[in-house]
Amino acid sequence: MNLALRVEAATCRGTLVGVPRLVDALRRAEAQATFYFNLGPDHSGRRLGSLLAASRKGASALSRHGLATLLYGTLLPGPDIGSRCADILRGVRDAGFGTGVLGWDCAAWQRRAADASPSWTAKQMQRAISRYENIFGEAPKTHAAAGWQMNPHALRLTQRLGFGYASDTRGSHPFIPVWNAEVVLCPQLPTTLPTLDELLGRDGCTPDTVHERLLALTAQPPPAGHVFTVQAELEGQMLLPVFEKLLGGWKEQGYDIVSLDGLFEAIDASRLPRHELVRGMIEGRAGTLMLQGPEFLA
Repeated sequence: MNLALRVEAATCRGTLVGVPRLVDALRRAEAQATFYFNLGPDHSGRRLGSLLAASRKGASALSRHGLATLLYGTLLPGPDIGSRCADILRGVRDAGFGTGVLGWDCAAWQRRAADASPSWTAKQMQRAISRYENIFGEAPKTHAAAGWQMNPHALRLTQRLGFGYASDTRGSHPFIPVWNAEVVLCPQLPTTLPTLDELLGRDGCTPDTVHERLLALTAQPPPAGHVFTVQAELEGQMLLPVFEKLLGGWKEQGYDIVSLDGLFEAIDASRLPRHELVRGMIEGRAGTLMLQGPEFLA
């Protein structure tokens, strides 16, 4: 019974403030996770409309991200996260947690990746890999697309650039991705559970009850385990108490809380089913994402 944690740190504030808090919470709970980092500039302000739309009220976006984050890349210059926060990133690795690439400029990726050209896609991914190598002294072995936004060029690059596995999609279980009958030999470990911000505000779900909704979804473990995406900007800050309740609840349900490396090592990658990739919507989240589709040639 494995439940893997996929931690996203997409902003400077999330990395500076949220990541250390999450590391402390995970160590207290004796839990593992894989942290994925935005390694270039924080241009969150260029997604201001999306950030406000993701909240029921503008004030909640302000409390989640802070005023500076909402202005980075527009009225304020975007800080270089990989340069400014390198010690924090290495500290995550030194604390025993997995690390991987979320992207170079996550705001740009979420705006443009779905329809981006091969050259733009390759430049973004290669810049992120180069920065990761400068910080950690080795190549990354795992990739997680910001906002679950992917295109066929990015999918091919997960294989060509040497990633052992990726977590770029939403779905129900690990699989080998297929795009228009083209098999991409980089296994996908999709996020299988809704995120906290997708649940909050729906069906009366509040910060006091959202952990109960998630624990109900994990009461019956699937054979290949679950993947839950943690956001350093949310669970690492205002919803840290909720995250700590989830860690305790999952332990009580009998889960081993593992990194994505741990989940990947527990499966036989040579026997993974092949699934088509489709773009679709997830309840509680705006826009379309890359989703695990039907089994290919089932």
